[in-house]
Amino acid sequence: MSSPIQITGVADESRDEWDVAAARKLPSLYEFFSPGGVLSRSGLAFEHRKGQYEMARAIEKAFEDKRHLIVEAGTGTGKTLAYLLPALRLAREKQQRVIISTGTKNLQEQLFFKDVPFLESILGPLKVCYMKGRGNYLCKHKLYALRDSPLLSGLEEISQFHAIAAWEKTTATGDRAEIDALPESSALWPKLDARGEACLGQTCPDWEGCFITAMRRKSLEADIVIVNHHLFFADMAIKLQAGASADAGVLPAAGAVIFDEAHELEEVASNYFGIGLSTQRFDELARDVETMLRAKQASTSAIESATAMVRERARMFFAALPVGENGMGVGRMPFTGRADFLEESGDTYVGAMNALVRLEGELERLKGVDEAPGLRKRAADIATHLKFLLEADDPNTVFWIERRAAGGVRNLARGVGHASHHTHLQATPIDVSQIMAGALFEAYSSVVLTSATLTVAAGPGVSGFEHISKRLGLAMGRELVVPSHFDYGRQALLYLPPGMPDPREPDFFIHAAERTRRVLEITRGRAFCLFTSYAQMRAMHEKLSAELPYPLLLQGTAPRHVLLEEFRDTPGAVLFGTSSFWQGVDVVGEQLSCVIIDRLPFAVPSDPVVKARMDAIEAAGGNPFFDYQVPGAVITLKQGFGRLIRSLKDRGVLMLLDPRIQRQRYGKVFLDSLPGYRVTQSMEDVEGFFGKS
Repeated sequence: MSSPIQITGVADESRDEWDVAAARKLPSLYEFFSPGGVLSRSGLAFEHRKGQYEMARAIEKAFEDKRHLIVEAGTGTGKTLAYLLPALRLAREKQQRVIISTGTKNLQEQLFFKDVPFLESILGPLKVCYMKGRGNYLCKHKLYALRDSPLLSGLEEISQFHAIAAWEKTTATGDRAEIDALPESSALWPKLDARGEACLGQTCPDWEGCFITAMRRKSLEADIVIVNHHLFFADMAIKLQAGASADAGVLPAAGAVIFDEAHELEEVASNYFGIGLSTQRFDELARDVETMLRAKQASTSAIESATAMVRERARMFFAALPVGENGMGVGRMPFTGRADFLEESGDTYVGAMNALVRLEGELERLKGVDEAPGLRKRAADIATHLKFLLEADDPNTVFWIERRAAGGVRNLARGVGHASHHTHLQATPIDVSQIMAGALFEAYSSVVLTSATLTVAAGPGVSGFEHISKRLGLAMGRELVVPSHFDYGRQALLYLPPGMPDPREPDFFIHAAERTRRVLEITRGRAFCLFTSYAQMRAMHEKLSAELPYPLLLQGTAPRHVLLEEFRDTPGAVLFGTSSFWQGVDVVGEQLSCVIIDRLPFAVPSDPVVKARMDAIEAAGGNPFFDYQVPGAVITLKQGFGRLIRSLKDRGVLMLLDPRIQRQRYGKVFLDSLPGYRVTQSMEDVEGFFGKS
């Protein structure tokens, strides 16, 4: 795998040659996209797409006029080239760096390893950098400290440590993706990664050879920096907290930002503009203090005692937090009774705070230890966050508790009911629009938002972008809808089975299972079955496993990329999945010929963040269901159905088992927002569709 943070085209050239190549004039948009133009003469199978050229022109005009732009570009538009060329022209001709942010690593990798090399093949060398979050990279300082003072658990960690130590001697990037044998769930990697809170910055003795330092330097040389939404907003949150600090964050300054898969921005931004604490964060602080100081032979009995107290008091505090009605509390619940908690269990909170203050004091007494100030700051930051989580009174913040099964999705897939769990205490902004308006739309002269799913059908005189623009704080942005290049009326059939009970009725599952089985028999498998809950997914998988001869794959039984490869390689396979398979998944060809969705994907109204947002809309005089629930569900449904048709040759059937799309008044909003599928209620039409294929 190529280096994920390299600057393409630089490696084999001298600086002078590079400067000459980089100065080469890029073609105009018309010269590139027009029939007979540069793109048509390339090795790519060319078909002029009016929408692609229209999108590229709109982006370039937004750059020229220093305006923001929101574009819904239907699948098949070729939107990556439509924004890459204007971005390159802005960077080359105006010396303004552009950051491109994607929702998934898959698209990030496609841009860097496929689209950019293709453009280089016809335009010459380009200065493009690809960056992932700090947690993907090795911290040399941590590695050397752990080598000198090992705190490893079991033979597996020891084996992984030796593999990482050997790899560190040869890697140019420090990206963990290069180590194929390192499992995703490695307990060792978090002890060695380069996350910012443990970073010593320029005081680190290994700063010159640091992989993050190298990544920063390369990004400063680049015209285009390709990141993902998580890194972008994590970096933005760090910079907001640090004020004007020059060393804050890893992303360089830029003149413009392009967000692909922009429908995900509110959720990602909310996570990074909020605050979260868990037992693990306390444990990691104590572990790093012990590891670093032992490696420097600077640890003392007082510090060892203080770290032990941090662990103990943190466990007591998190164990005292309220649990849900089922007594186990796995899942998310509001933390509305913070005052009552402090009244009844405030001693556990005070105990955790005192343990942090004590550790901070012991670290302050250390002299001549480079790591001590950074570790002390971490203790202080955790104390600050803990105080906010328990005592802050911010009307735009919802406080909540989440308990996650220790085995994650795998335990949920197996239906494990008594697994151990991790407790997280969270504070999330209810409305991020004001934060986004200031930190994003006022900070950059031009921001482009694009996705295949941004609009919701609206009435006369109302923009289909109104929902997403309002949620993100985008005011007065230019708007463009580019229809899909695909012929949905010919390529896809939407089957809405008649006679289905409401999903809230007890007999819904039996009817849903029967219709699903029948359609899968017609399609001979080759399907995604997408669900809005793990329980429904498991129940349907269990029932149909005994009734169908096809390989039925279940989310959680293996990592997502492994399941996708197995699905692609297994004739007749059916994949059962929840939220992570509704978007960012691309299977081209007849191997995926059917997508079945059980229910309209409304956000769970009892979820603490969803409930807080709905309450805020109602308090402001709005209708939370029609203003928030329906638009969000429309965009999610469009994403789920969007898995099916990925090329001009794809054909297939979509089935929605939820009859509310036909019976309820809001159902028309969903149907009017979907592409122009042919719609039927006849199973015979489904049979006929595949009979003609």
